[in-house]
Amino acid sequence: MSAEENHRFPPIGSYGFLSDCHTSALVSYDGAVEWLCLPRFDSPSAFAALLDRDAGHFKVAPRGVVVPLSRRYKPGTLVIETTWVTDTGWVVIHDVLTIAEWASAGGERGRPDTEHESDHSLLRTMTCVDGEVEMEMECLPSFAYGAEPASWRGGELGEAVAQASDGTELLLTSDMELALEGGVARGTMKLRENETGFCALTWGNEDLGGPRSAPEALERLDSTEEFWREWLRDGDFPDHPWRTHLQRSALVLKGLTYTPTGAILAAPTTSLPETPGGERNWDYRYSWIRDSTFSLWALHTLGFDQEARDFMRFIVNVCRECPDLQIMYGIGGEKDLTESTLDHLSGYGGAKPVRIGNGAFDQRQNDVWGALLDSIYLHEKALRGTGTPADRQLIRHQVEAAIEAWPNPDQGIWESRGEPQHYVSSKLMIWVAVDRGARLARSLGFEEVAEEWERTADEFKAEILERGVRDGVFRQHYDTDALDASILLLPLLRFLPPDDPRVRATVEAVAEDLTEHGLVLRYKVQETDDGLSGEEGTFLICSFWLVSALSEIGEPARARTLCERLLESSGWLDLYAEELDARSGQHLGNFPQAFTHLALINAVSHVIADEQREDGGTTAVFTEMGGVREDA
Repeated sequence: MSAEENHRFPPIGSYGFLSDCHTSALVSYDGAVEWLCLPRFDSPSAFAALLDRDAGHFKVAPRGVVVPLSRRYKPGTLVIETTWVTDTGWVVIHDVLTIAEWASAGGERGRPDTEHESDHSLLRTMTCVDGEVEMEMECLPSFAYGAEPASWRGGELGEAVAQASDGTELLLTSDMELALEGGVARGTMKLRENETGFCALTWGNEDLGGPRSAPEALERLDSTEEFWREWLRDGDFPDHPWRTHLQRSALVLKGLTYTPTGAILAAPTTSLPETPGGERNWDYRYSWIRDSTFSLWALHTLGFDQEARDFMRFIVNVCRECPDLQIMYGIGGEKDLTESTLDHLSGYGGAKPVRIGNGAFDQRQNDVWGALLDSIYLHEKALRGTGTPADRQLIRHQVEAAIEAWPNPDQGIWESRGEPQHYVSSKLMIWVAVDRGARLARSLGFEEVAEEWERTADEFKAEILERGVRDGVFRQHYDTDALDASILLLPLLRFLPPDDPRVRATVEAVAEDLTEHGLVLRYKVQETDDGLSGEEGTFLICSFWLVSALSEIGEPARARTLCERLLESSGWLDLYAEELDARSGQHLGNFPQAFTHLALINAVSHVIADEQREDGGTTAVFTEMGGVREDA
């Protein structure tokens, strides 16, 4: 692919994210939907221009204009508002995956009834606010990840159907004048001041179908806005200038939640490159056990206990069904996530291969037990629950599995595809599993078991301190002097007190030697056998971890300065990818990234708590996982 063709891809950080908690869409600044998988987040795509400019898009924009005047989320929602100005007038477009007002009969895996459910519809409304504007629409589905052009029929009375060979259908409804040509549906209309037009794509929903008129389209838009604002009102956010970042991150987490099971995706995309033009391209449309601790802490801290319950239910259910814990699962609880490549796609900016599935699903990663047990522990503390006998059996089984795994090397938190090692972060998380298991056992009245596990946790801690520390600094694994950003979790997980000299020295070493232009790398690729070639950007989660760690060791000014820089580096709509090129500010990797937004919530909460202490406000209390809450 030529440099000119590469340039045709919008910056990753410029995309807008839509969700109905079943699937999602990414919308480019020029009005093109360039990613939409149907009917689930992890289904094959109907639009995939994100990964190949010829793999399908759905564009709505004024004629002859490429760049809008402004874009924003309507406050408190996942509705994107784009304002365009032309030589003849002004038009405002709203893009949304709509959510209906109706009560479901209950979801999968025992999820309780909900008053809202997906409309299975992508809606785009256009309102002229001054003068008159010529609008154009181009809908070019390409099913099966761009491998199969759509076959269109209809077109009369503003309705047309795009069909795939497997029977999948997309219903296009609009008040535009439609024209079908090959695999493309085009529409045009002239809007005058105060006039509204619309177009909508609907799938898999014969009962509701798409809107048939502009007033109906506006009703669905209003209903969806109300849903998001009502949900956000249930949260608990501090009265602080950074409240908006916490709210946006909360909306992203909700948008990355698959409602039928409560699973939270790592990201809604696949194969957005960690290195421009490189091979570090992965499918993140799955739910990682590793994310669970941070997800549950964030949800409980922000007051979204129901979402925390739903995610915990998903985690516990997959563990009950198969006690041999995997590091990740499909959003429906699927265990086989076999990886393959889509060689017909050029990849974002020419980055290949494009992957679906994730070959890391069956890796040995010993941190998984710590994430699970810390999640259960935090959840029980937050809700003051006692669990069920089945839960207690699950806890015992997983603690024993963690203890059994202790002598074995693994692939580590970053899912290295090189040789297994005794990674310090993995050893740390096994210690967390046994430590939290002991605390849970004691709270449930199993004193003898608690004492046994406490002794084991102390033995594990002693080995980590003996073999994982060189010159007073924690290292990546037992047999190296290399640093790794994952060791920033030490103070957050309460392995040692934050004022321990080894903790301070480790945080300072990462800040000094594992940064690029002040932002944190996961590790130095030249010092780490990760089985891959090429460079990678700084990882945003690691930089946010450094904010929290600096706060923990008593460096609030440095923590705030770094946090301010990170908040200023967000994408165009306050969204974050996985990585950031520290030189150019370009976002890299899958987008938006749940783990980054989770780390943001933790970091911002630390900084706000520091400010409250300095101002003589409520004293902050830190939980075992390093989160912040106020005294009761």
